[in-house]
Amino acid sequence: MTTFEEAAQKVKEFTKKPSNDELLSLYGLYKQGTDGDCNISEPWAVQVEAKAKYNAWNALKGTSKEDAKAKYVALYEQLATKYA
Repeated sequence: MTTFEEAAQKVKEFTKKPSNDELLSLYGLYKQGTDGDCNISEPWAVQVEAKAKYNAWNALKGTSKEDAKAKYVALYEQLATKYA
């Protein structure tokens, strides 16, 4: 079984790039798993990338760090079959 830390490192080693939606899911789960609930102010709508990342993280509000880490590993394992 892959650990959260291993998955976070191995994601950076994918040979192909996941879709933006997949990357945002990974980002949100990573931030929730490491920092807990979103603790930054909402970016302006014109800050498209920052707003998308904020939304991905904020959507997981209330998810425990442990659950977010487990979901991150599961998503990594799913994506690894396509992009590793």
